[in-house]
Amino acid sequence: MSTITTLEELFVEQLQDLYNAETQLIKALPAMAKAAHSPALKDSFEAHFEQTKEHAARLEQIFEVLGKEADGKKCQAMLGLIKEGKEMISEKASSEVKDIGLIAAAQRVEHYEIAGYGCVRTYAKILGHKEAAKTLQTTLDEEAATDKKLTVIAEKLNLLPQEEAALKN
Repeated sequence: MSTITTLEELFVEQLQDLYNAETQLIKALPAMAKAAHSPALKDSFEAHFEQTKEHAARLEQIFEVLGKEADGKKCQAMLGLIKEGKEMISEKASSEVKDIGLIAAAQRVEHYEIAGYGCVRTYAKILGHKEAAKTLQTTLDEEAATDKKLTVIAEKLNLLPQEEAALKN
């Protein structure tokens, strides 16, 4: 583990963390899509899979401009978030409840990414990496839009009839 002594070093280290997070997510999203019952949720996971590949490619472009390696950091947080998503996939629950649980797991991922991209975008601005800051803002905006889309899907899943039936039993 190397010592980080400058904002530039922290910037690169945090970009590597995000890159690893995105590559882990690329591997995990197909299973989330397969586990989803709601067509809207399945479509959302599939669209985010394609978007996540673009996010990783954008990070690779930033590393190329910086003359740095994309690999080098294992994102422990994403490992944990994906593990939680896998646990939800294997839960014994109704399809509606499982979908709500998958949305919760996905939103935890989105919130992690929003925090990470917000930080590196700010570092890029401070360091004068204007193009990187613009690119990172684009990804940040897409992550926030995905989070909002997941909320809309969750709100449309009608759990009330199922909850009422459970109360009658």
